[in-house]
Amino acid sequence: METFKIKGEFIQLNQLIKAMGWVDNGAAANDLIDKGQVKVNGNTEYRKRNKLVPGDKISFQDKHVTVE
Repeated sequence: METFKIKGEFIQLNQLIKAMGWVDNGAAANDLIDKGQVKVNGNTEYRKRNKLVPGDKISFQDKHVTVE
C-alpha cells in the first residue's frame, strides 16, 4: 500500500486521485467518484470534495493509498 503525505489539514478526494496519477485530469477523477468506483475507509464514496485526513485509506480497483 502506498502513502500520500498531505501538507495541510486535509486533501479533497478528487485532488488525491489526480495527485496519485490514477487519472490524467480532474474530470476523470470526478467521473470515477460519480460511478462509485472509489472507496474511502472501505465505503463507497460519492462526494468528490470529501476532505481526507491522515489515517484515511482510499482504494480504486487494485490501487490503495493511506493519507499521512
